[in-house]
Amino acid sequence: MKYSRLTKEQFEELHPEFINFLATQSIDKSEWDKIKSEQPQIAEQELDVFSDLIWEGVLTRAEYLEHFSKNYIFLFHCNETVIHSIVLKSMDAEIDFLTQSGLEWLGDNLFTDNIEMKRGSKVFDADRNVSIFELIRQGAFLSDGQLYLQIVSVLES
Repeated sequence: MKYSRLTKEQFEELHPEFINFLATQSIDKSEWDKIKSEQPQIAEQELDVFSDLIWEGVLTRAEYLEHFSKNYIFLFHCNETVIHSIVLKSMDAEIDFLTQSGLEWLGDNLFTDNIEMKRGSKVFDADRNVSIFELIRQGAFLSDGQLYLQIVSVLES
């Protein structure tokens, strides 16, 4: 398995897609029930293959990610070969970016000495999607890139 198995909730949400996935392999409901009961290892493999297919599609389309912690915000823009980052650090240890008040404080202090901002870029290692998945595994989430784009537009104007 290249990524990780989808959760039960994710499988439930993707139930129609999973049915189509099984159908492409000529597996109907009765056949699937039989596989689950008589060949559970095959059923497990099918779940893993489907999970990897879903992850591959999501990661291929991924363009922006964000990761928040108490004093840091990591913003990422991923193109085909390079990942660009903006790292925001609160210089006030009392500020918590995981709270509403911390985010409001950020809005008021973004381009002040209260925030340390660093930009960087890195060529993806061997596999772009695996690199993005690793960021997600560490707590990043897919985003619309609005905060990243706002900061870039101000920095480049």
